[in-house]
Amino acid sequence: MSLPYSDIIIEHFTHPHNVGKIEDADAKATEGSPACGDMVKLYIKVDKETKTISDIKFESYGCASNIATGSIITDLAKGKKIDDAKKLNWKEADKALGGLPPVKVHCAVLAVDALKTAIENYEHQHGLVKDVKPTDEKVVLKRLSRVINPIVGLDVVKTKLVRKVSVENKTVKIWITLPPDHQFTNNIKGEIAERIEPLWDVEKVLVFCEGEE
Repeated sequence: MSLPYSDIIIEHFTHPHNVGKIEDADAKATEGSPACGDMVKLYIKVDKETKTISDIKFESYGCASNIATGSIITDLAKGKKIDDAKKLNWKEADKALGGLPPVKVHCAVLAVDALKTAIENYEHQHGLVKDVKPTDEKVVLKRLSRVINPIVGLDVVKTKLVRKVSVENKTVKIWITLPPDHQFTNNIKGEIAERIEPLWDVEKVLVFCEGEE
């Protein structure tokens, strides 16, 4: 019985490129959730003069396709200017891997989303965002719509895990409907902060559980 994976996918799965963590990364991003299945965390270093991705690494939790797409996307992005890396899409990753099984295409989307979010975070942190808009509740909720509620596998906004958002004096406060001792509380609080902290005009992010403030 043949495997539903190309030889290229198997090679990137068994010997993935650019695996690991960049401790002094210029930006990072997480997409997906290990509690729900696939997740990829991506780190980038950017040459400030050329705006080129000088180093890129990823950490993965998931299936063979998830690992392979993380590997190929980091290969495709490394050495590119950030404006060019932003244009990469899941179809290019799919083609470079020799074709993913249809049910695994979402892994390529996840890896591309992580890359684009990491670049967006870098641009926020270094004053490179075009058409800058002040952070407000709408901006915060849009970003949080990419954070997964691991209890049900949908985003924290749609599932109403985020109860309230406040933006004032460069401080973003977010209230979630989980008790402090819930098994997923610390993980969700960390992912929420990671999504909001890079915004260009945000200096502090506070996440409160049930019974706090």
